[in-house]
Amino acid sequence: MPNKRSGGGLSPTQQAAKFLGVSVLAGAVLAGIALPAVGALGLAAKGSVESFDELPANMKTPPLSQRTTILDADGGQIATVYSRDRTVVPLKDISPYMQKAIVAIEDSRFYQHGAVDLKGVLRALNKNAQTGGVSEGASTLTQQYVKNVFVEEAGNDPTKVAQATQQTIGRKIRELKYAIQVEEELGKKKILENYLNITFFGQQAYGVEAAAQRYFSESAKDLSLEQSALLAGIVQSPSRYDPVNDETEATKRRNTVLQRMAAVGDISRAQAADAMKAPLGLKVSKPKNGCITAVKGAGFFCDYVREVFLTDPVFGKTKGQRAKIWNQGGLTIRTTMDPQAQNAAQRSIKEHVYKSDEVATAVSLVQPGTGKILAMGQSRPYGFKKNETQINLSVDQSMGGGMGYQPGSTFKPIVAAAALEDGMPANKVYSSPYQMAYPSPVSACDGKRWVNDPNSPAKLENENSSEVGPYDMREATAKSVNTYYVQMISDIGICPVTTMAKKMGVVRADGDKMPQVPSIALGTQEMSPLTMANAYATFASRGMHCTPVAIESVSRRVGDKTSSLEVPKSTCSRAMSENTADTINALLKGVVEDGTGTKAGLGSRPSAGKTGTTDERYAAWFVGYTPNMAGAVWVGDPAHKRKMSGITIGGRSYGKVFGGEVPGPIWRDMMSGALQGKPVENFNTVHIPDSKPRDRGDGDDDGGGRDDGGNGDDDGFIGGLVGGNNNGGGGGEPFPTPSFSIPEGFFRGQTNGGGNGNGGRFG
Repeated sequence: MPNKRSGGGLSPTQQAAKFLGVSVLAGAVLAGIALPAVGALGLAAKGSVESFDELPANMKTPPLSQRTTILDADGGQIATVYSRDRTVVPLKDISPYMQKAIVAIEDSRFYQHGAVDLKGVLRALNKNAQTGGVSEGASTLTQQYVKNVFVEEAGNDPTKVAQATQQTIGRKIRELKYAIQVEEELGKKKILENYLNITFFGQQAYGVEAAAQRYFSESAKDLSLEQSALLAGIVQSPSRYDPVNDETEATKRRNTVLQRMAAVGDISRAQAADAMKAPLGLKVSKPKNGCITAVKGAGFFCDYVREVFLTDPVFGKTKGQRAKIWNQGGLTIRTTMDPQAQNAAQRSIKEHVYKSDEVATAVSLVQPGTGKILAMGQSRPYGFKKNETQINLSVDQSMGGGMGYQPGSTFKPIVAAAALEDGMPANKVYSSPYQMAYPSPVSACDGKRWVNDPNSPAKLENENSSEVGPYDMREATAKSVNTYYVQMISDIGICPVTTMAKKMGVVRADGDKMPQVPSIALGTQEMSPLTMANAYATFASRGMHCTPVAIESVSRRVGDKTSSLEVPKSTCSRAMSENTADTINALLKGVVEDGTGTKAGLGSRPSAGKTGTTDERYAAWFVGYTPNMAGAVWVGDPAHKRKMSGITIGGRSYGKVFGGEVPGPIWRDMMSGALQGKPVENFNTVHIPDSKPRDRGDGDDDGGGRDDGGNGDDDGFIGGLVGGNNNGGGGGEPFPTPSFSIPEGFFRGQTNGGGNGNGGRFG
């Protein structure tokens, strides 16, 4: 808008400039726009004459930004998201009243003149000369359409928007030139259709269909005379004539449109008079945009889909290209989310953990053999209010998640898989004392070795003093014996374990490299629930790891054409032999049948899994699977401040929280609902010979079965890698004091002692 003096009018200089500008334009128009490709009009300054005689393709079918619809695997709507709320409709689906109203008020001679209304220009010149200002414009509907295309192209970039609307003679000439060409190639009907679909009607509504839905909760084809007049009147100034916020001004403007329609003969004066007496009749539908509107508690899954689109190169080589497609919208994204599984997950979460609890839970479900993400949810809803969050606790930091959480003993099956692949027998026995120092040295990758500090060796112990070996692999896994698994990783080396983890898609949630330290056997590295669910799906699919996917198909509508886009595909590769996976299945069935995970059992349906409880009980896990579904449940404080001792969760009090105590039942109820009506499938398992260990008392990590990794360092204090500069990790103190002030909640899923040391107690 032009600058105004404090009195509200244009200055004499501005009036003169405006008048001169219109005069120059009139002369240019009368001369047939016979302009050189250089010169004083400023066209060349921004390269606007490089293709001055060529009509851009987007003038014919501009890529109008529209809403994007995200669907579940069955085709049910999850959410709608958009940069601009718009649904493009053909002219036949727009009320005739609406078509006449917009023409009457914006360009009543639209069907009589060409791209430029010479009569209108001369009339405006005469009236403006008489008033000494600019009281009347002369832009045709076609010119307005061309300007709107430039604004649409500018998107949300304020600099580009300013360039598209700048009050310069060069821009007006460019607009006029394109308007002439648009008239020649599109024709009046198509121009009117495009205009009604592109223009802004206020209240976040772009295009007449979105406006009809926003103000009257009905389709554009059903708009009445008075409704059409109201919408047509808004276009000139959506804020001034906003009927939601200023009914009086909106009514005056509507009546002006009705009077104009009568004056040009579109309706009778009696029709206009009757319509002017009618109330506005608003039935406002509030804008429903974004993942916050998602159904079935799928806001975080919706957000994950958006992150996939914006980060995966399959949707565009650069971040800018991907963002442009996303913002333009018009997409229909069919996802992998199974509504039955999602509903079951949300029911179980709501039953066991309240959103107001001091701790939260996050869950993910994955289909083995395909990598399809079937469900994703958490106890703190997607939103901006108290006890709500926009952080997706189920995924890695790069995909909108936190920094992850130590998985504790749920990492041990990965160590076991590496050992079995290395040739270790499934009935391998270790002495497994109650307490021991970390064995040293331990081989690592690249010929390096981890060495414990002989002067102050890092130590670890089992949860219960009655847990004294020897143990074999089956019993050590069922009881989650720490010393057994540390002896195992010390025997085979660290590198086979990190290699196996990589094959199974197991990475740190913050993207950092997994360190070469033996304490990783106890689950010291922060992971996300989706990572752990997908890793265990590898066991369920007999050793085939498939990368997780959330999108099945994407169709894109541009104008009246719909096309399909390529989507990311799951990449499946063999992470371990079938025999190794089958052996792990046998081991983890034992955890559920008579080990630490009995409360997670699914009754007659075969299942397998592993519990995990971290040092000081900052987090508890259950990760498990059936042959056709794998799921991970994490419970803890995302800020890593509240220990789960003496705590109330979901209305129940707990002295101590274990992996089998809270996460286990969540997993059980979630899986039971998700699998209801699905075929009961059996595992392929192998017979594990009995090592006949001596009789021992019972002990587990979920009722007195603690895994203790001690409170040690990896390098500099108590040990580290030899033969390289790879430091083993941070300090072993379980509660490091930061040297700077950290805002509450800044760290999400932060570790104890940096997460890389031989510190921490893990179950």
